[in-house]
Amino acid sequence: MSPPSLTCSRFAAIAVAAVLLQSLGLSLFIFGFFPTKPALSGVSGPESFRAPWPDSVDNDSVAALPPEKLKRLYQELSEISPPFDRLILMVIDGLPAEFVLGRDGKPPRDAFVEAMPYTRSLLANGFAVGYHAKAAPPTVTMPRLKAMVSGAIGGFLDVAFNFNTQALQDDNIIGQFFRTGRRMVMHGDDTWLKLFPGSFIRHDGVGSFFVKDTVQVDQNVSRHLDEELRRDDWDLLILHYLGLDHVGHLGGRNSFLMGPKLKEMDEVIEMVHRSSLWDKKNHQTGTLLVIVSDHGMTESGNHGGSSFEETDSLAVFVGLGDHTLDYASATSNSANQIDIAATLALLFNVPIPKNNIGVVIPHALNFMTDAEKLRALELNSWQLLRLLQAQLFGLPCEHVLVEDFTGDRKSVVSECSGNIEQVFCCLYRNAAILRRSWKFKRISMSNIEDYNSAAAAYYVFLRTASQWLARRMTDKPVSLLVVGISAMLLSCLIFLGLVFHMNKALYLSKDRHLSSSKKYAFSWHLDEIFLVGATLIHVISMGSSSMVEEEQYIWHFVSSTFYLLLIRKTAQTIPADRTQSSLGLSMSQNGKINYPIISIFSVLVSGRILRAWHQGGINWANLPDISKWLKLAGHEYVKQLWLLACLLVIILSIYVLSFLWTRRKMVLVVGFSFFIPGLMVLKYIMSHKDDTSGSFTYSYGSTLSAQKILGVLGALTVVAVVAVPWLIRIWTSKACSNGHICLSTSVSHDILKLSLLMEMRDSFYVIGWAYILCWCLLQLLLQQPTNSLPVLLLLVQIYASMLHSFSAVPAHKHWIEVAALYQLGMAGHFALGNSNSLATIDVAGAFIGTSDFSMLSSGVLMFMITYASPLLFLLSMAMWISVKDFSCLITSRNANCGDLLKMMLGFPCVIPLCLNSVMLTAYTIILLLMRNHLFVWSVFSPKYLYVAAATICVYVGVFVIAASGTYIYLVVIYRKR
Repeated sequence: MSPPSLTCSRFAAIAVAAVLLQSLGLSLFIFGFFPTKPALSGVSGPESFRAPWPDSVDNDSVAALPPEKLKRLYQELSEISPPFDRLILMVIDGLPAEFVLGRDGKPPRDAFVEAMPYTRSLLANGFAVGYHAKAAPPTVTMPRLKAMVSGAIGGFLDVAFNFNTQALQDDNIIGQFFRTGRRMVMHGDDTWLKLFPGSFIRHDGVGSFFVKDTVQVDQNVSRHLDEELRRDDWDLLILHYLGLDHVGHLGGRNSFLMGPKLKEMDEVIEMVHRSSLWDKKNHQTGTLLVIVSDHGMTESGNHGGSSFEETDSLAVFVGLGDHTLDYASATSNSANQIDIAATLALLFNVPIPKNNIGVVIPHALNFMTDAEKLRALELNSWQLLRLLQAQLFGLPCEHVLVEDFTGDRKSVVSECSGNIEQVFCCLYRNAAILRRSWKFKRISMSNIEDYNSAAAAYYVFLRTASQWLARRMTDKPVSLLVVGISAMLLSCLIFLGLVFHMNKALYLSKDRHLSSSKKYAFSWHLDEIFLVGATLIHVISMGSSSMVEEEQYIWHFVSSTFYLLLIRKTAQTIPADRTQSSLGLSMSQNGKINYPIISIFSVLVSGRILRAWHQGGINWANLPDISKWLKLAGHEYVKQLWLLACLLVIILSIYVLSFLWTRRKMVLVVGFSFFIPGLMVLKYIMSHKDDTSGSFTYSYGSTLSAQKILGVLGALTVVAVVAVPWLIRIWTSKACSNGHICLSTSVSHDILKLSLLMEMRDSFYVIGWAYILCWCLLQLLLQQPTNSLPVLLLLVQIYASMLHSFSAVPAHKHWIEVAALYQLGMAGHFALGNSNSLATIDVAGAFIGTSDFSMLSSGVLMFMITYASPLLFLLSMAMWISVKDFSCLITSRNANCGDLLKMMLGFPCVIPLCLNSVMLTAYTIILLLMRNHLFVWSVFSPKYLYVAAATICVYVGVFVIAASGTYIYLVVIYRKR
């Protein structure tokens, strides 16, 4: 039989080329598919106060007008008397509207009612009106602020840019205020300073991502409040409070800090409102106080997804209240968050931002006359008509008005039907005609019915247009998407081809290694058929939004069912005669100990506990689970479990390292070295996580300790990887002749290849062990305390899988074992509380060990926390290599050392790449097919971001294993020479 045609270097080159091709395809698809939102260039000017017909626009140049003249020009053109001359925009980050307004007609919970008495009195007495302002996903700060000031729904990828905010280029009310000479002051979240550099005459920005700070971050805002309220040199004051959002990230909605924080915000509202009342008694026209939140939060305090709890943001207008409103009427209103921009623009006589798709809030018009109200609705309609004209070329609305209008509205108002262009023109035509009818009749009589009909017609047009524009996707560059999918599909086929090549090469080598009477016969077993079928079913299920939301059920089912099949397969071999294995894990002749069965049972039991730890998913996340019970049991129980898990991780890892006892000196040195950071983690838990109030506290001491632990773990792991291949000695012959435990084979055909194999396997074992322990200790430091036992259970699953891979007779196919580890890693991903919603990302843990916000370090830590389980199982591939038998490769006359390296690294590197490539390519096609689905942005798109991040995770894990294996190989070869 001829040797494999692919050398190690050619194999590696093809794999790297496939990875690069896949990365290119993924990048092209992401930037081609995800919208940056439809946008008109430039900013709104005097033309926004005129009808959007070509023959009605004067080419006025206003660039040279000074701000004060431009301000007066806008006021004249708007034909609306401004009811306010100053605006205070108070942003309470992360405040759900139901905390203030209640939900479904029910008041807020008692603790929240008691915490905000002044705000409730404003609503109850008609001084304010509140709205459940629905925010669009992704519910993170930067895109939501952009939506509030521009009235446009940002691109979905804004969730990624949230951590690296750039100046806002689109038209917005902050820019309009600046161009009309209004002086602005900002205190709070420095996101405002990044979005609007140079716009504020005074500012004091605070970092928004350092979530451990719940006190100072708000005190830095409030310390300026008294002085700013006494000043008269500003027209817009922005106060952005971050503390409540940070409280949510640390302790969730039910945190003991939530009540005091709401009370603090209520006191700020009272202080600001009383100051505005004082101003009204003086020469100022009035000050409008607008209290908003950028998003809500889930029960666990996170956000980013599309659930009601996350999108239920707040908008309270203090000063727009109608004293005839009762409390129910003042708190049961709803609007969209994007409506705020148009409302503020009309109240302060500036042009509505050019890309606004919001609708003016009805209560904002209460201070205007009927003529001004209809004028405001007309201006809002003209602005949306311009957007419609940009999206629907040739919109014929300029021809719909009847010039010889007689005042008989019944003769010209019609039902609207036809294509979308005709419907929009008809709706606008009806509103314009009804306004003319009201204007015609009011000269002789006051007709409230005509006014109400005209206003209602305008709102029908505005809301229909707004909803259509909100759903409107930007035109996709079809050629770019096709190229991206084609690249991913081609890379997937390459990975599948490499897997087929490796299987063929390995089993041809085994075939030559066996005697003629025991030739290897290729066949499919039930476990292999199941894995292939489960992968196909998993891919198909991703076409269902419900299955995307509850994907964890698929992974748990696949992993548990597969290991049940392994029990069946292993049980069929129990009567077979067993001999002592090369690791010394012997089975007695009478079969009293069956390590394969014990190891599978350990994986299944651990998996069942992990399955019950977090309910997971979206729809049933509120159901009871072990983690919720622990939180209810109290902090002390969680801390004891945390300590126990850390101690067992250390003990179990030291025991597993002791299997290599023939390398006694190395075991002692390496074991003692990693025992030190284990003790440091234990000390960290005991010393810096004790808070009898029910939550974990963070101090400078704990930050310093965490930094030391991170440094020691990183340094020890690097030293172990670099030094171990140089320190391994060739004592295999002596060790195996004495029957001791070793990681080498008894084959002695070729001494050079044999010694090379033994040294590489022993090196892989120690380095793999170091990776696993380092990662587990790191996760015990970073994960939520309730996730400490799941980290231990994941470790048990890894060591049990290694034991089964080593001791199973007959051995399973290599690709099956690697695929099983990959499946366990993904099941563990959901067992740690992750889901396909952005709201389950643990932001708080990303700041452990950091004293200041760093986008890079926090982003890396967040990634490590989110993909803790997949990366752990990918890193464990180094140990898997050490327990597999590659002796058939060193007995082949045609095989060389490169072939040995290729087969040792090929399976643990290419199999994860192949499985991930299948999911990535298939889900990319599904997302393209679902581009018009109702849940494309709330369900399918967040999942795609997770798939893309999982691809990066696989790249990282495979790179570490490939780099480690290549380094070990080069060092061993160098030493041999």
